[in-house]
Amino acid sequence: MSEGAYQRLWDASHVTLQELLDKEQPLLEPVPERERQSFQYKLSSLYLYYLGLLRRLDKVYDQMVQPQKRRLLRRLLDGVAGRVLELKDELVRADLCECHCLDKALQELKLTPADLEVPIPKYFLLEQSITLKERQLVLMEILARIEPMSIEESSPELSRTEAIILVQRAERARQGRLRAKFMQQIRKEEERDQKIREEGRCSFSQNQAAVNIQKMWRGCLQRKRTQQDRRLEMEFIGMLPSPNEVEHPGVISQACLVEDIRRLRQTEKEEEFQLALSRAHTSLIETEGPDIKEKMKEQIRQWFIECHSLTGRFPDYPDEAMGGSYLIFADKTPEQVRMELELQVQESKKKDQEKNKESENEIKEKKKKKKGKEDKTKKGETDTMLKMMPSKFIPVINAGHEEYIKVWRNRHESAHPSQTFDLETLREENRKQVEVEIRIQVDELMRQELKNLRLAVDREEGRPLKAPKKKSGKKMGKKKEKDLTPNRTLDSLFEELVICGLLKKNETVALKDYVGDYLYLGSILNLANKLPMPSLFDIRQNMALYGVLRLGSPDIHSMAPLIRSILLVGPSGIGKKMLVKAVCTETGANLFDLSPSNLQDKYPGKTGVQMMVHMVFKVARLLQPSVIWIGNAEKNFYKKVPKEERAMDPKRIKKDLIKALRQLGPGDRVMLIGTTARPQLAEMNGLCRTYERILLLPRPDYASRYVLWKHMIETQGVQVTKSLDISALAKVSDGYTPGCILQATQSVLTERRLLQLPKRPLVASEFLGHLAKLEPVYKEEEESLKDWYFRTPMGKKRMKLNKDQFEAEEARKAKEKRKRK
Repeated sequence: MSEGAYQRLWDASHVTLQELLDKEQPLLEPVPERERQSFQYKLSSLYLYYLGLLRRLDKVYDQMVQPQKRRLLRRLLDGVAGRVLELKDELVRADLCECHCLDKALQELKLTPADLEVPIPKYFLLEQSITLKERQLVLMEILARIEPMSIEESSPELSRTEAIILVQRAERARQGRLRAKFMQQIRKEEERDQKIREEGRCSFSQNQAAVNIQKMWRGCLQRKRTQQDRRLEMEFIGMLPSPNEVEHPGVISQACLVEDIRRLRQTEKEEEFQLALSRAHTSLIETEGPDIKEKMKEQIRQWFIECHSLTGRFPDYPDEAMGGSYLIFADKTPEQVRMELELQVQESKKKDQEKNKESENEIKEKKKKKKGKEDKTKKGETDTMLKMMPSKFIPVINAGHEEYIKVWRNRHESAHPSQTFDLETLREENRKQVEVEIRIQVDELMRQELKNLRLAVDREEGRPLKAPKKKSGKKMGKKKEKDLTPNRTLDSLFEELVICGLLKKNETVALKDYVGDYLYLGSILNLANKLPMPSLFDIRQNMALYGVLRLGSPDIHSMAPLIRSILLVGPSGIGKKMLVKAVCTETGANLFDLSPSNLQDKYPGKTGVQMMVHMVFKVARLLQPSVIWIGNAEKNFYKKVPKEERAMDPKRIKKDLIKALRQLGPGDRVMLIGTTARPQLAEMNGLCRTYERILLLPRPDYASRYVLWKHMIETQGVQVTKSLDISALAKVSDGYTPGCILQATQSVLTERRLLQLPKRPLVASEFLGHLAKLEPVYKEEEESLKDWYFRTPMGKKRMKLNKDQFEAEEARKAKEKRKRK
């Protein structure tokens, strides 16, 4: 695509953005509980539109070359991504569920399940690629120093005699296999010769032989023609890729090359822009700086004189925290500024008085409220209102949209054919920064001048300006953490954590490799009062929203709804650890392992545990983004520790972990992800307080199993043919996890079997024997996990909502029956 094509895509995105901003306002108005379904539909449609907009803006930002446009696009991209996260939070509040059934919205908006895929911005990894490579090299160096020692300890040496015996045994086995194969061929030849002698050789005339040869040849030609016609028909209806698409690897590689070239041009233009920025800054300070400084001084002096003539005394100079002299330049008269400063002092006094009165009135009101509480609860349940919370990202998106309209919408590309920066816009933006810098210098000078004026004119010594009082209220429950390692460098802490095995090298796993299909009948199940279980596709989307988008960008994380921790609950083999690795891969995050089994005999004692948790969270904050993984998370919150695990002491990091987790705030791109297959063994309250989001991973449904079988067989280099009935495999493998399906696939598709494929096509029955040896997820295990989930806070709310909806539906049906009678 050319620069003009990306510009047109950007223009179209802003048209969509304007429509979405117009739709935002009606959702802020409260909606009664009875209109919950329409409110959910409006939220769902808005969420889907923002996802599509995020996909387009990511594409444009990744390939746009002009540096000033890229800056605006980055703000818009982060704003739209943050708005997607806010809408996800609104959907959770409206549905009282982590996974949502959007099939109805997809159908009415004429979208496909592919439009539900959460796009991960490419700049997450591209912009920190150098840092990630350096960190990876340091990690590899430390591991290289550790691994030789462990190899020497773990691998026992064989004596010379034992090694010779082992080689002889392998060679005799090889010769025996060859001899058996040779004897089998001889036996087959002897059987064939004996059969010919007994039955006699069939003799054909010349005409009969010619007819047989023609019959076989014509049959072969017809089969080829039929197969070709069938393929053309399947290509025509879109069931098979066309020949042009089959040659797509070359086209894709060429397209990727073009994209890489554009990214190189981006870096070149960015360097030119930074150079021009520094030059413009110095030239503005040299040429316009003195004039700006004198103009500011004259305005402030004039303000001094006017205030003195009006009030008879010189004003208090605005504090730097309040904006300094910017308050004077904000199109206000000196009297207005003076009045505002005085009002602020009066308001602070009034607030203190009102608080004292409110504390007395609250005690009286509480007694009155207690009496009428029981009556009001019933009315409150019927009159509950649904509304969307005010957004933090809408002002950012609005500002970006307005800047596009003012600056870039009517700007023709012919003015900048080589995609260089716009000098006028650059100087205008730089002028604002220069004014801010000069204003700080002027404020310091004019404060001293005001002090001298008071001494000279009013014979008054300088009055110290009272600093604005901090708002009194409840503390956030977040005290500043004491640094237990003040004299340690980051490199030494990093190395110690790697040596102790708490900081691990992450395996490269893409989030898209967690394969699964969408749940197409979710709305129908809801109408039938059946709770739909999330599909693997839903789990992947939630991990992209809760983990990847938040950890990928500091701007998104600082303003998005804060999520510090996630708990993945599901049977073994469902892919919990794979999702943790995928989050680290997509965001370039460090992987810390605080699993109970990994902490055994490390940092003993109470002070040792405190030091360990402190070091992990300190390094995780300094090297953001970071993921702290706890496998078998239920062990930290055991109801009763088993005898065989008492030596491990799995509950020892519980208190320190909760304290450290509370210290994380907006901007700290550190996330705790726990995984468990047996949450029933843990205390419900402790587990639910520690982990803010709990995602249940049930066994895959039929659609997900079908996609899994096909994907895993194709990744082994096998093309799926008609002889392989994947639908039967998906049906038979009900109850088996993706891990079981992967094991069965790898057991069947060995190197020897892959070589035999041209002669012996793959058949579904080959997988059944290997699948039968594996342990499935039994219904009792899955039901116990579901029962546990519905006892969590979110599960209880969901069950209550379903019960209320069912009762309301039954009441409506009963009312209709009475009317008919």
